[in-house]
Amino acid sequence: MRAEKKKKKKVLWIILSIIGVLVLSTGGYAFYLYKSAADTVASIHEDLDREKSDKRTEEVKFSEKDPISILLMGVDEREGDVGRSDSLILMTVNPNTNSTQMVSIPRDTRTEIVGKGKEDKINHAYAFGGTEMALDTVENFLDIPIDYFVKINMESFKDTVDAVGGVEVNNTLDFTYEGYEFNKGLVSLDGKKALAYTRMRYEDPRGDFGRQDRQRQVIEAVIKKGANVSSITKFGDMFGVVRDNVKTNLTFDEMWEIQANYKAASQNLEQFQVKGSGDKINGIYYYIVPEEERLALSKQLKEHLEISENTASTSE
Repeated sequence: MRAEKKKKKKVLWIILSIIGVLVLSTGGYAFYLYKSAADTVASIHEDLDREKSDKRTEEVKFSEKDPISILLMGVDEREGDVGRSDSLILMTVNPNTNSTQMVSIPRDTRTEIVGKGKEDKINHAYAFGGTEMALDTVENFLDIPIDYFVKINMESFKDTVDAVGGVEVNNTLDFTYEGYEFNKGLVSLDGKKALAYTRMRYEDPRGDFGRQDRQRQVIEAVIKKGANVSSITKFGDMFGVVRDNVKTNLTFDEMWEIQANYKAASQNLEQFQVKGSGDKINGIYYYIVPEEERLALSKQLKEHLEISENTASTSE
């Protein structure tokens, strides 16, 4: 594993920030925003066919500040296509240590697809069985419970960026993609350029990890600009984008509790990349993660979630 320790005041509280929960304090406009946010969350709520993860012995209790895990899924869904999980980021949030760990899972990672009885690319799980199969597969791969998910249609990147009037990001790599030229340094992105910026991976020596970094850049830029008071008139557009492109099993009350009781955990963010290497099997490219690396990562995440080494494996 390669870790990059960063101190940040704002992290990927994606849903909480985009829907305006962080800025519901703007005078007479506050009630409108609160109601709009609550209505938006109700419309994007997607139940899972379970009360808790099978790898949990009991449900998470926010009042006791239990550490939680959230799977962020960037789904590439286009018209006439079921879609695949284009980006997978696992977050574990521990309010007791005021820390958050983020693990980027390469989309080509070869692992067992739970429910299909075969090994394939981890991002195919969503195409085969939707959110439930994707969660089950990532849980099995990391051997930890996943409590919540946030699913974002990556096609909505352009709508989200346009809703806040465009964003600026610091580009670290000269490249051209889909007819757009991206030079090193500060670049301005409208919706279409942002989508191209976040999709390129083959020209990046970091491959999928580089693309996920660019996705995070754009999301954080949207959050920063969206949380600015000057963007207050854009919230109608932002709520519309969220309603059309986001799904989560988090309720509005749960989001509020996380924002109120877990936010300090964003002060200390550790980002991890799963160590592995590319290889071809039967002519198909896969990202192969050594078993010792997978076990080490699983142990690390269990410790951060404050669950015993055997709990997740034996509670199925």
